[in-house]
Amino acid sequence: MKIGGLSLGAGGLSLADLYRAEAASPNLPAESGPSSSGRRHKSVINIFLAGGPPHQDMWDIKTSAPSEVRGEFRPISTSVPGIQIGEVFPKLAGLMDKAAIIRSVVGCRGGHDGMQCLTGWEGNSLKSLGGRPSIGSSASRIFGPVDPSVPPFVGLSEPTRHLPWSDSGQTGFLGSAYSSFKPDGPGMENMTLKGITLDRLADRRRLLTEIDTMRRDIDISGAMEGMDAFGKRALDVLTSSKLVDALDLSKEDPRLVARYGDGKPYQYQYDGAPTCNEQLLIARRLVEAGVRVVSLSYGRWDSHSKNFDLVRDHGSKLDQCLSALVTDLDERGMLDDVAIAVWGEFGRTPKINAAAGRDHWTKVSCAWLAGGGLKTGQVIGATNRLGEEATERPVQMQEVVATLYHCLGIDTQNTTITDPTGRPQFLVDQSPIAELVG
Repeated sequence: MKIGGLSLGAGGLSLADLYRAEAASPNLPAESGPSSSGRRHKSVINIFLAGGPPHQDMWDIKTSAPSEVRGEFRPISTSVPGIQIGEVFPKLAGLMDKAAIIRSVVGCRGGHDGMQCLTGWEGNSLKSLGGRPSIGSSASRIFGPVDPSVPPFVGLSEPTRHLPWSDSGQTGFLGSAYSSFKPDGPGMENMTLKGITLDRLADRRRLLTEIDTMRRDIDISGAMEGMDAFGKRALDVLTSSKLVDALDLSKEDPRLVARYGDGKPYQYQYDGAPTCNEQLLIARRLVEAGVRVVSLSYGRWDSHSKNFDLVRDHGSKLDQCLSALVTDLDERGMLDDVAIAVWGEFGRTPKINAAAGRDHWTKVSCAWLAGGGLKTGQVIGATNRLGEEATERPVQMQEVVATLYHCLGIDTQNTTITDPTGRPQFLVDQSPIAELVG
């Protein structure tokens, strides 16, 4: 009579367990923040380029730099006059009016993980309390689900040998009730009713109800009634097709699947994530089904050697699936409701090393944003001739995260979440990027 464990997160808790934990959380209801009732929901797709993408080979080509810095790529014109990007992104160049590039991201702490891209904070912030919650966990806490049968936060990041690159976003001090749902986790096997039809499940559900009714007659505490509610919510997920259908690309138009591509063969993966183009299509399907935040890790950009070969491979694949995502959302009338962020934990050295690679560079990096109702068709910030440091409009990593919160409809200046000590905590210290949100 126990069907569908549907585990979430790393802890292996069942969905019903998580609903109980959520109900027991001292953070409910939200102390401050917006309400999602009566509004079309907003979403974020956060694409982490794990390893640190080379800004000067992607969005900030340095044609006037000496050869040991400039590298092999030429700039190409985009759909916005005066803006150029790297030659491996011709499809994205044609969509520049729908995107914004930040060439002056600063404040990278240098860790080989997605912590700052997922939370805006360094890893040691509030560590004694469990750490800072990720964007997805915070959104889950503030808004809850759009649809009771669809989790608000989904992590698509593939397991990687370098474990920090497979992080989809931690819950921090919020606890396990706000974990991401992971489709490759232990609970995915229980998402289908093996040998059990919905009619048989309904019969069993009625039987359980009758048994629980008898038990409730002698339950003077009222706990059984609450347990019924938790089980019902878990069963609603199990019996709804929305989440399973969103994850099933066989239900998608094959022509659209081909537009995204599959990113194969996977090259230069080593200890990182594959270039799984299909995850971007799954992300679109998930937000359409009601997910608020989807995070994923795309490729392995730690190019200490063969940097230019890696960028040709990863970059061309990213160009295909990212342009397909923007076009797909736009054609469906969803682009203004879904913000896309593409960035990594830091940039790479201006000087090319002896192995034709670029090493870690924390002074400056880049980010690519689209959708979410942002003011697109622009470049924010600039670096010097060698791409060493920001010379115009330095943008803190927290400002990017604050912008993503803004796209979700969260006012970061006035929204707080209570930590385990009872103290209200702001989501970030910085404001959204004014040039993008106006």
